[in-house]
Amino acid sequence: MQKILKIAQREYIETIKTKMFIISMLMTPLIIVVILLFSSRLSRSITGPHPPRKVIVADLSKELADEINASFDEYNASNPERQILLQELQTDESADKLAKDKVRDGRLDAYIVLEKDSVEGNGKICSYTCGTKMTDVAIISTVEDLLNRAVVNQRCRLRNVSPQLLAELRRRVPVEHVDIELASQEKRISEVERVAKTMVSFFCMFLMFMGIFGTGQHMLNSVIEEKNSRVIEVLLSAVSPFQLMAGKIIGLAGISLTVVILWAVTAYGTAYYAAAHLWDININVPMEIIPYFIIYFILGFLLFSSILAGIGSMCNTIKEAQSLLMPISLIFILPMVTWIYLVEHPNEVPARVMSFVPPLTPMVMILRMASDQHLSFLEIFASIILLAVSVPAVMWAAAKVFRTGILMYGKQPKLTEILRWIRQS
Repeated sequence: MQKILKIAQREYIETIKTKMFIISMLMTPLIIVVILLFSSRLSRSITGPHPPRKVIVADLSKELADEINASFDEYNASNPERQILLQELQTDESADKLAKDKVRDGRLDAYIVLEKDSVEGNGKICSYTCGTKMTDVAIISTVEDLLNRAVVNQRCRLRNVSPQLLAELRRRVPVEHVDIELASQEKRISEVERVAKTMVSFFCMFLMFMGIFGTGQHMLNSVIEEKNSRVIEVLLSAVSPFQLMAGKIIGLAGISLTVVILWAVTAYGTAYYAAAHLWDININVPMEIIPYFIIYFILGFLLFSSILAGIGSMCNTIKEAQSLLMPISLIFILPMVTWIYLVEHPNEVPARVMSFVPPLTPMVMILRMASDQHLSFLEIFASIILLAVSVPAVMWAAAKVFRTGILMYGKQPKLTEILRWIRQS
């Protein structure tokens, strides 16, 4: 055991003192801060003030001039920072070509034509833009709503129905979401806070993924580098292959845990500041999952690093290792692809099945626990036991492969050879 700890200490110290590791360790939190602050600023710019947009409307029905003007005036009065200026209201198609030329030249943002039978028949609203952008889509959608409102008001008047009465009848009932917490406390949650809670669940899983999958690949690079430089032969003269592999795994686990803690603290501090000062919401991270996060992380890292140690021992180049790593990578990204479903349905059968697939267990369980704080303790305990049993089994098989593959050069072993190594006593 002393030799294993010595190797782990060497692996930890040799890695953290390299310039590239220090730079990457410092740069990643900085990038996280920049991304969070930039996204908050970007969201404010999207919802914030825009320069006035210019449109021309052609009302071929010749019935809606007053209603259209009233709709635009009401909208602009309610949205002073997002004005849509009605440059001209036409009642025929005589200036159709001129309006389209203005759109083409950029002097106009959109040209909207309300067909003749729009009020009484099946006439359409035709929108003309040039090089349609997302901003154009938003403008068109808003103008179409205003024109539809004008058409509905005109239809009401033709049938002696009060538009105000119709608007009152169609008024939506306000929705308020209440989260009933312990001690009968009631906490009202806005839609933005609900989205933020979902993103907290995703970040917990993403942090687990980056810590295990991203940092774990140092094992692959380290084994192949030492194998090609023949340093591994010197090390094996003093320790057994299992001691060497176990020491490297434990050392890298310590490095990965250090990195993840730094990332988590940085991200939480930045998100908390942005939420409080920029978004005016509260970010609630369930602190009770932190011990489980550490348990799942350590077990998941040991499992994945053991697989990488076995793969690295069989390969002579990074290119060979990447081809073997591809199928495992596809399995690991499955929770990343299905995370929305897992957050929305944390107790459904697919989520529970994925929780008991050892390579996926850490990410899926931490995502489910962050999204559902009342997850069954029996299920949590069972998943930890399964993962704890899987780790020594995988380490045992990886050690068998590592023992033989680490001293092989020149060719990549076949699957039958690998299975024979594992069966050997």
